[in-house]
Amino acid sequence: GWCPLPPAGAQSTQLLVEPPWTPAVLWDRVTLTCQGSGTPSATNWYKDGQRWWQEGPDSFLVTESGTYRCDRPGAGLSPAVSVLNDGLVLQVPRRALVEGDTVTLRCRR
Repeated sequence: GWCPLPPAGAQSTQLLVEPPWTPAVLWDRVTLTCQGSGTPSATNWYKDGQRWWQEGPDSFLVTESGTYRCDRPGAGLSPAVSVLNDGLVLQVPRRALVEGDTVTLRCRR
């Protein structure tokens, strides 16, 4: 038998962001959780393109603004998530939106 390859660009590792708003802001007490296959509790974290935490936890509270990614052995690199330190942001829910959806916006400072 043969196993089809995942579509180009498909990533099995994801970053879950709580609270689930985008853009994420530091003063919202953002927690990032690395999800996917691979080896749990062997999560590598990257910040601003550099390896930042080797074999770290699956989840942590963000204390510095920056762009984060994670990976686990055998699962690949997650998409990037940016956490900002802006003083005023307009936030939307962190989910796929299509035309016609009713969307709650949050203006935060």
